[in-house]
Amino acid sequence: MSTVTDPTRQRTDHHGVPLTGPRATFAQLRAALDRPMASQHLVVASAGLLLGLGLMMVLSSSSVMAANLYGDSYYFVKRQLVFLAVGLPIAWLVSRMPTKLLHLIAVLALIGSIGLLALIFVPGLGSSAGGNDNWLVLGSSSFLRIQPSEFAKIAIVLWGASVLANKERRLDEPFQLVFPYLPLIGVIVGMVVLQRDLGTAMVMGLIVLGVMWMAGAPKRVFFSLVLFVGAGVSVMVLLSPNRVGRFLAFLNPGTDEQGVNMQSSVGLDAIASGGWWGRGLGGSLEKWGRLSAAHTDFVFAVIAEELGLIGSLTVLALFLVLGYAGLRIALRADRPFHRYLAVGITTWLLGQALINIAVVIRWGPVMGVPLPMVSYGGSALLANLIAVGLLINCARNEPDARELLTGKRTRRAQPRVSTVVAADSTVAAADREVR
Repeated sequence: MSTVTDPTRQRTDHHGVPLTGPRATFAQLRAALDRPMASQHLVVASAGLLLGLGLMMVLSSSSVMAANLYGDSYYFVKRQLVFLAVGLPIAWLVSRMPTKLLHLIAVLALIGSIGLLALIFVPGLGSSAGGNDNWLVLGSSSFLRIQPSEFAKIAIVLWGASVLANKERRLDEPFQLVFPYLPLIGVIVGMVVLQRDLGTAMVMGLIVLGVMWMAGAPKRVFFSLVLFVGAGVSVMVLLSPNRVGRFLAFLNPGTDEQGVNMQSSVGLDAIASGGWWGRGLGGSLEKWGRLSAAHTDFVFAVIAEELGLIGSLTVLALFLVLGYAGLRIALRADRPFHRYLAVGITTWLLGQALINIAVVIRWGPVMGVPLPMVSYGGSALLANLIAVGLLINCARNEPDARELLTGKRTRRAQPRVSTVVAADSTVAAADREVR
């Protein structure tokens, strides 16, 4: 039975001496984290703040481009708001779904993601952007242009958690651990590779590594998978002259600053010019044409320029809180499905955020990986919201949280039962009087 600590009670050490100062604050923090719903609150708070910051920065970073291209400074942020309005109810619904239904949806998500990825290869349906053939056009309206690889990430974490949970007692056997999980996930990753989307393929590889680590994969299996992922990334780079150029530019940052190195150089200029407190919201200079992906892949550079080092560290702190919450949920889960699902989503969101930020601060070559919940993009935002909803679902299924929520539902039902009993007693008494 879980217990809820009274927040007004004076904290004391093991000798009964009242705690003061930092020790008291630390004790209060520990007490707050011990509450049954603490994990859910951490996820909601960190993800909510990132979504709010993302809307603000999409508006700021895209206003110039939107005015020039569409005559409306609010064009991109209005589209982002539409996808947010669609995604939030879906995230709420997903967070309340029973586990059995999620197992069923996992299979449908796998089949659906493979089908959508296959449609990209159909002439007239596939579309290119930024050197990647990873867009699906379902109609003449730009609102029907989606990126199936973003939703394929959901299929990977959801179906992977389902199949591994069903084989939990046999995961010590390498064959049971690998099949059918890795072959079918390999089909999805292979289709993304054929669409020349290296960044998304890397994120998917990280998801698989995170889930396999949580599943307790033997060292030979895990490190073989690491070598396979590394070899695949190397082959993708070597087979693309564009990627080879980006990699060589990363190794030689001082060359061709008006060409292949321009985006990275401008991003660093934006970060350096922000200082401690930044130029102020809306005060970015680089978004006026020099930073071409200011509202998408390089939105972190605009954050650093406008909000300074403090704003950049705030973004990092929010992702760290989200990552801590995700690992906490995975380690506290008493059901394998929620454990694998939580670690898969956490690896996805944190891994993608680290890749994006590493590219912006020039710790890696340029690749098209958006900052989760912050960068502009409808498909990415919808997928991120569903992922957050699934993570909240896992948090609500922690043993203490599940016990608390079950108790609340029971208490809500009790008054209705007692009211019915009282009504029946009144009717029976009245009937006796009539008789």
